[in-house]
Amino acid sequence: MAHPDAPGAASRGRADWSQIDWNRAEKNVRRLQARIVKAAGEGRWGKVRCLQHLLTHSYSGKVLAVKRVTTNRGKRTPGVDGEIWTTLAQKSTAVHRLRSRGYQPLPLRRVHIPKPGKKTTRPLGIPAMIDRATQALHLLALEPIAETTGDRSSYGFRKGRSTHDAIGRCFQLLSKEVAPKWILDCDVKSCFDEISHEWLVRQIPMESRTLCKWLMAGFMDKSVFHPTVAGTPQGGIASPVLANMALDGLQRALEERFPRKKGGNRHQVYLIRYADDFVVTGGSQEILESEVRPIVEAFLAERGLRLSAEKTVVRHVDAGFDFLGMTARKYRGTMLIKPSKKGVLSLLESVRKLIKMHPTITAAALIRMLNPRIRGWANYHRRVVSSAVFAYVDHEIWKALWRWAIRRHPNKGRRWVKEKYFPARAGRQWVFTGVDKGADGRKPEVHLFSAGSLSIRRHVLVRGDANPFDPKWRAYFDERRRRRLARNA
Repeated sequence: MAHPDAPGAASRGRADWSQIDWNRAEKNVRRLQARIVKAAGEGRWGKVRCLQHLLTHSYSGKVLAVKRVTTNRGKRTPGVDGEIWTTLAQKSTAVHRLRSRGYQPLPLRRVHIPKPGKKTTRPLGIPAMIDRATQALHLLALEPIAETTGDRSSYGFRKGRSTHDAIGRCFQLLSKEVAPKWILDCDVKSCFDEISHEWLVRQIPMESRTLCKWLMAGFMDKSVFHPTVAGTPQGGIASPVLANMALDGLQRALEERFPRKKGGNRHQVYLIRYADDFVVTGGSQEILESEVRPIVEAFLAERGLRLSAEKTVVRHVDAGFDFLGMTARKYRGTMLIKPSKKGVLSLLESVRKLIKMHPTITAAALIRMLNPRIRGWANYHRRVVSSAVFAYVDHEIWKALWRWAIRRHPNKGRRWVKEKYFPARAGRQWVFTGVDKGADGRKPEVHLFSAGSLSIRRHVLVRGDANPFDPKWRAYFDERRRRRLARNA
């Protein structure tokens, strides 16, 4: 097989794509990323820049960048040029087009998607394929630095971290007997749209000329070109990391004002952040309003950002607060985290709407449409106190399906409807069941997924200083991945 970085590899024919040794390409990139982590940790920024240049010009980095944009969910979504890469020849040609000399990104294609549960829309900017691949390439060299310099309590858009880590950190801080009583619930106004270009170009450790071109590319909306003077567009591969790095440093700013001493942080000021959604704990309402909030506002102002005056509020933990689709609240001194009421109602609304929209399809077809939605929601919330909520959700969905079945057969009795659609199966009563005719003529049964069938499994919080790009932490992340797969099996 072809060595990804062998001399002359970049000049070989298009058939090389099917001959690439992907394991070796990934190994080459990981080795350079580990060297970047080491140099960044030692503060040797000159060496960091040299290693970044080496990675972004390597054949291994280029083929992995093209592979990423041709295998992810948006692989068939074109940019303004209408181009997508589906054939081996197109992918091989794309690798050779990834050059910094003469690179000029195309404007983004602006699309508007509805916000969940709202009538408003969120603008997305879709780059052209070549620009996505270029961003993916430079991201290989930027992410190791972001992981090395990032805040310990930042969990959004980071490799090896998730929303469950942020929720776990909330529980860890607020469940103690002597725990913070107040929360500053922060909402950054239009974070992705208002980040200062000047700050990004000055502070982000990557090739400034390429970064500036990305930021100033503009977008096309209804065939009209619009220039961009601020922000990093949602939809770009590099945008989450750039936004994350813009908010990194907030934890250090708070720790400088409220340092940890031998007895701990007496003001109980701690940050939990997932991307641009974050909360700050405090021992009193006055500390959060008079000292913490001004620090946060000054930090954001340097980056061209500001807090939403309407959505940024101080709350007591006994009253509870919503964070990442969960509600955290203390009940008589016991901290419980449950699925938020808003999220439960949103799920039930979507399920009821789906059932009403399909009054005549078969039960099996309806089950195939409902199961992914219910299973995905339940899997997300199985890490918190969800048993009672799961039972409520199952019951409400059963009521909607019972009405659906009764309307289908107005001339049949309730017992007949029950036996046809809700038989007892595997020790459970009233299981919504359909018959799915297979291609071989067999008619296997399909059953509605029950959220209550999932057991509650606690999430193990990730180490704050763990770096997935550092070789010394590789065994740690491999073990976490192995345990997660075993739990989900």
